[in-house]
Amino acid sequence: MSGTFENMHVPPTLVSFAVTTEHIDNIVSPEFKAAGHPVYLIKPELNEDGLPAGESLKAVYAQVTELMRKGLVKAAYTPGFGGVAEAVLKMAMGNGIGFEYAEGVSMEEIFGYNYGAFVLESTEEIACGTLVGKTTEALEIKGAGETVCLKELCGIYEDKLEPVFSCNIPAEGEAPANLTYESEKKFGAKVKCDKPKVLIPAFPGTNCEYDTAKAFARAGAEPEIFVVNNLTAADVAKSIADFAAKVRESQIIFIPGGFSGGDEPDGSGKFITAFFRNQEVKEAVTELLEERDGLMAGICNGFQALIKLGLVPYGKIIDTDENCPTLTFNKIARHQSKLVRTRIASNNSPWLANTEVGDVYTVPISHGEGRFIAPPELLQQLAANGQIITQYVDMDGNATQDIQFNPNGSDWAVEGIISPDGRVLGKMGHSERIGNGLYQNVPGEFDMKMFEAAVAYFKK
Repeated sequence: MSGTFENMHVPPTLVSFAVTTEHIDNIVSPEFKAAGHPVYLIKPELNEDGLPAGESLKAVYAQVTELMRKGLVKAAYTPGFGGVAEAVLKMAMGNGIGFEYAEGVSMEEIFGYNYGAFVLESTEEIACGTLVGKTTEALEIKGAGETVCLKELCGIYEDKLEPVFSCNIPAEGEAPANLTYESEKKFGAKVKCDKPKVLIPAFPGTNCEYDTAKAFARAGAEPEIFVVNNLTAADVAKSIADFAAKVRESQIIFIPGGFSGGDEPDGSGKFITAFFRNQEVKEAVTELLEERDGLMAGICNGFQALIKLGLVPYGKIIDTDENCPTLTFNKIARHQSKLVRTRIASNNSPWLANTEVGDVYTVPISHGEGRFIAPPELLQQLAANGQIITQYVDMDGNATQDIQFNPNGSDWAVEGIISPDGRVLGKMGHSERIGNGLYQNVPGEFDMKMFEAAVAYFKK
C-alpha cells in the first residue's frame, strides 16, 4: 500500500496478516489468573537495525510454545507500543489482579519497545526469561517506590472517550425485582417424532443461520436453512409459496439473528414481518402453532420480528399498536456487543424445560435495538403469567438497570419473553452461539440446552 494525503507521503509498504489454527486446550488468554505468580519477559535479540533477529525470534516462539504445552503459562501478552508497562496494565485489568515489579527492573525495560517479546504469567521459575515482577492480591501496580491504584488506572483507561462516546449512562428509577415463576407443566407435543424438522429462514442481512443450524443438528433435530430470495417480485412470490409449503412439513420455525435489510430505519425486521404477514405464510404458521403443537423462536433480529408480529407475547400474528410491547434503540444510542449475564425468571416453556428458575447463564449479545419496553400494567401481566423468561442481572445475580449489565436499558431488565402457552419464544441474547472453548477466558454457564429441550418436546 502507498499513497499521499495532504502533506503526508506514504512509501510503498507491505502489511502482512497471518492466521492459523490451534487446539483450544493450547490457547492461553492474556489476563492474569491468580495472585502470587511470577511474571517473566522473554524477548529476542535485536539486529543492527533494532529489529528482532530472525533466528532469535524463532527461538523465542519455540520456547514460549514449549512452556505453554507444558501448562506452565497461565497468561500471555505480546507488548506493543506501550511496552511491558502496557502489557502489565491490561493483564492486571482483566481479572482485577494486582502486580508488583521486581527490584532492579529498569525504566527502559518497563517502558521501552519490546516487539517480538512475550510477557508471561507462570506457575514456576522460567530459566529462559527475565523476571519482571509478580502478581498480587492488592488492587494496585507497584514499582520503583511508586504505587498506583488499579481501580483508578482502569477508570482513566476506560473513561478516555467518555466525553465523546458515553458508556456510563446513569440508571433511572429503582432496580427491578428478580422475577420468579416456577412452571409445573409437563411439556410435550401431541404429534411425536424422533427427529423434528427445523425451518430456518435466512433473509437479506441474516448472519446467524449457520450457528442456529449447527446447534439444532447437535441437539438431534433436522435443520434446513431456507434462503428468502428478494431479487424480483417473482422471486419473493416463489419464496413465499415455497416457505409456506415447508412450514407444513416442519415442526419448528426458528428466525435467526442478523441485520435484516441492514437494520432498516424506524425499526429493524420490517422485511421479515412483511414476509410473515403474507396470508399464505400466516396461515401456515397459524396451523403449525394452533393445530400441530409446533414451536417457534427468534433470537435478536428474530426476536424483533416476533415481537412486531405479536407472536410474542400474544402467540399469534396480529396488528400491533402502541399498547403492545416493542424493542427500540439501546439507551446507549449505539450498538452493543459483549457478554452479559441473564437469569431464568420463568421456565414456563418447552424451550426452557432444561432450566431451573434462578439459573444464571452468560450469553453473547450484539444489537442496536434491543431495549424492551412495555406499559407497566402489561409488564405486570406478563410477569404474573410467567411470560418474562429471562432478565439481565449483575455479578450478584440481581436484575439491574446498570448499563454495564443491562446493555440496552430494558424495562424490568427483560431479555426474553414467551407466548401464553410458552411455545413461541423470543430473546435478545445469542444462545445459539455455544460450543466448547468459544469463551476460553470468561467463566460461567453458556448453554441453556434450549435446542435439546425443543427436540425432546417432540420425542415419542
